[in-house]
Amino acid sequence: MKSTGREPWNPRHAKSEPPSAARDLELEKDSRVVSAKPDEEDKVIDISLRPTRLAEFTGQEAVKENLAIAIAAAKKRKEPMEHVLLSGPPGLGKTTLAHIIAHETGSKITATSGPAIERAGDLIGILTNLEEGDILFIDEIHRLSKVVEEFVYPAMESFNIDFIIDKGPYAKTIKFALKRFTMIGATTRSGLLSAPMRDRFGILAHLDFYEPAELVKIVKRSSELLSIKIDNESALEIARRSRGTPRIANRLLRRVRDYSDVRAAGKFDCEVTRKALDGQGVDTAGLDPMDRRVLKAVIDIYNGGPVGIDALAATINEEVDTIVDVVEPYLLKAGFLKRTARGRAVTEKTYDHFGSGKKSRPAESNLF
Repeated sequence: MKSTGREPWNPRHAKSEPPSAARDLELEKDSRVVSAKPDEEDKVIDISLRPTRLAEFTGQEAVKENLAIAIAAAKKRKEPMEHVLLSGPPGLGKTTLAHIIAHETGSKITATSGPAIERAGDLIGILTNLEEGDILFIDEIHRLSKVVEEFVYPAMESFNIDFIIDKGPYAKTIKFALKRFTMIGATTRSGLLSAPMRDRFGILAHLDFYEPAELVKIVKRSSELLSIKIDNESALEIARRSRGTPRIANRLLRRVRDYSDVRAAGKFDCEVTRKALDGQGVDTAGLDPMDRRVLKAVIDIYNGGPVGIDALAATINEEVDTIVDVVEPYLLKAGFLKRTARGRAVTEKTYDHFGSGKKSRPAESNLF
């Protein structure tokens, strides 16, 4: 990541600094086996498994088609692409698509994240080091501070930035022209983006959860890259338990490989796969221990709901953002959880999954 460090900003002497400690702590906070947030070792392997071309990218057909048209049009006109906003739950391929766009257009990509850009000077240092046609990728772009966001607007719209030097009566505003670049933003919570920011993106793409058949293709491709011989039944078992998320599918594949090497003498069949996944706490519906904690809390403590998200997070001693960003999207998509005007509530499917009938709820008293 390119940045200005802690020195006064100078467009000719921009220095780099490591990501903020707060960002590192956030990445390490959730180390669950099937979490969509990878640890450092898994991140390295995930990068090696990422496709580099749109043709190799599985799923998200509508998004791929729109991006292919935009890339071809930009190359035909010999100009940078419009700014792109990729939204959707974690682990679905937003970062991968950003790097694919850079590869397909032959552009250099500079990657950073919203929390890592703490000051406007950090962003100015990055922007002034971009060359014509370069790509700036900002992950979790909705977490940019308001001050930094104000600098982003003119940079995206008119490719210039205004910065102030000196203070008080000696303050001066200097306009600095930027080379035409493409910004790609990724967010797990597009609703938190301000309207002015969202309106400055020319291409909006939302990524949805994958179907098991698509995940089977991803598992097989990854197994080839990892030199793993896997049959269709085992690939389907991993796909079914992957919460519709390629990142989790790749992670479960590696955990099954570990189990096979240590406990099954290298044997890799459906029976070994089931034992390995059961040992990881992933059930047949793809629910992990955190999912079950959330659902059981709503059932046992709040009688099936509805319950507010803050109360639920306090009950299971977990961060609200973890539930909203990591746990809840899949539970809503899979039909285990629903949102109501009064909060979250479980569905009949949840009771069926846990093998218990829906409890009779006491009639609400009429206060009036």
